[in-house]
Order: sequence, then structure tokens, then C-alpha cells
Amino acid sequence: MRDEYVVVLDFLPKGRSGYRKPEPLAQVLGEKYFSLLEVIVKDDAIVKQGDKIYIGEGERKEVDHIKRRIKINDLTTFSHSELPFMVENIVKTNQERFVQIFNTAQPISTRQHQLELLPGIGKKHMWDIIAERKKGPFKDFEDLHKRVKLLPDPQQMIIKRILEELEDDNIRYRMFVAGPPRRF
Repeated sequence: MRDEYVVVLDFLPKGRSGYRKPEPLAQVLGEKYFSLLEVIVKDDAIVKQGDKIYIGEGERKEVDHIKRRIKINDLTTFSHSELPFMVENIVKTNQERFVQIFNTAQPISTRQHQLELLPGIGKKHMWDIIAERKKGPFKDFEDLHKRVKLLPDPQQMIIKRILEELEDDNIRYRMFVAGPPRRF
């Protein structure tokens, strides 16, 4: 599970203070798996907060290499403050992908369903969503909100869940975020 594209949360042209060698560093958020990473930016490249950059296997234009995966506690104050806005932007621009969660969610066990992992969804809303999706798949968040009565804002549910998964390393089930970085 590797992200190919990331969004820049913060750019530190001289790197973090306390590092031996000053090098241009960016803290980024993965677009698909919401991985938090520190990447070393090429000397001739200039990136700014909100830029979408490629970090996949092929030729990288802005990034020299990926330094490490980080936890939410490792983010700069600016990165931490920008994180909710970037997550919201990713969810808005990839609405179809996140609406599919409501169309395809399955039971996790005999007692719990994937939909119940989303904040604001209990058994009643879960059964209402399942009944409505049998009539036809949801097209977007607005369609979902109209068809399921008294459902809180589905887009905000997704955003809250993603932020919960980023903040809690010990969360039992993950729907969106790659697991925490391994410590050796």
C-alpha cells in the first residue's frame, strides 16, 4: 500500500532544526492511503503547501527520496493545522471513491459492520443505508444524505474517520489509512 501522489502539508527549505545536514524537507499526506511522510525535495525544485507531487516508482520531478514515514505527533505545527483541510480537500475531489464505501461496505463480524466504524452511524442508520442501496447505488454524498433520513453529513463522517485513524495507532479496524509506521 503505497501512495503515488501526495499533497504537501508543509515545506521546510532548510529542513528540521537539530538535523546534522540541512536539506529541503516537505511533510506530505498521501492521496490514496493517507500516509504521512517526510520527503527530501530536490535542490532545484520549489514546492509549496497544497501542491500535489508524484512520489511513485518512476521519474520524480520534485522529490529526491522519501526520508521516512511519520506519525501525526511528528508533524510541524503548521502541518498539523493544515491536515484537516487537506483531508477534506482529498475527500471532496475523490467523492466517487468515498461514496463507494457506502455502496460496498460489508460486515466485519457477526456483531459489527464496516458502516458502524463511521462516526454517527449506529445500527439504525446502518440498516437504513443497506435498505436504500438495495434500491440502487448512491451517486454522491448529496444523494446518500437525501435517501437516508436523519443521516449526519456523510462527507464529514468520512473526514472524521480518516482523522481518527491518523491520530490513533491502536485503532482496531482501518478503512482508509495505512497502518502506523514500524519502529525498529
